[in-house]
Amino acid sequence: MLVTGAARGMGRSHALRLAEEGADVILIDICESLPDIEYPLASREDLAETARLVSEVGRRAISHVVDVRDADALAAAVDDGVSKLGGLDASVANAGVLTAGTWETTTPAQWRTVVDVNLIGTWNTCAAALPHLVDHGGSLVNISSAAGIKGTPLHTPYTASKHGVVGMSRALANELAAQSIRVNTVHPTGVATGMRPDSLHGLIAHTRPDLGPLFLNAMPIMMAEAVDISNAVLFLVSDESRYVTGLEFKVDAGVTLR
Repeated sequence: MLVTGAARGMGRSHALRLAEEGADVILIDICESLPDIEYPLASREDLAETARLVSEVGRRAISHVVDVRDADALAAAVDDGVSKLGGLDASVANAGVLTAGTWETTTPAQWRTVVDVNLIGTWNTCAAALPHLVDHGGSLVNISSAAGIKGTPLHTPYTASKHGVVGMSRALANELAAQSIRVNTVHPTGVATGMRPDSLHGLIAHTRPDLGPLFLNAMPIMMAEAVDISNAVLFLVSDESRYVTGLEFKVDAGVTLR
């Protein structure tokens, strides 16, 4: 299994949940912060900890520090992991970033960073995995968001990129069905991870409180736990979902119902 954004948060949770069910994993993370992202990204120590946790449950982990925006480096890392682990059955494109701002404060640089990581990076992940899947089939799971279904404001580049992941995944699901490769998206509500743009809370609380209800879950929780999303990923990479493709799998506590 391939997991990007694996050093912490949902990526670590996905990797560990898959390992608990018997998967060896290729772990990818940039392990450095980006200038247009206000919160710190994961570290090399975080990535090493994910690998350690995988080994604790008796599975192998191959780690690479790679920026998913670098298609060549990502493909090389996946090739290396596949050669060491002996094959690939599924990919989980989880790496993503978030900026916050109203329309007039959002910059072109923020747009470029978010779209390049969230959308182009997801494409690069699929493209790196597919050469290892076309001969025997497999599963591509692309992590979108509740914002990939709903027009969530105040982080427009994020919302646009996550909608883009859905369109790309639908197209790939059609193109790859003949090779028995399934392509699905997962749409979480808010999850307590390292993705914490504090300015978004200020925007909702003070600048545009009228938009606050759009962020509220229907169910009585503030946030889901990472493992809730990982369980959906596990289903989509397993044989239990062998005829499931083109699905938008919401694990959103009803936020997209509002």
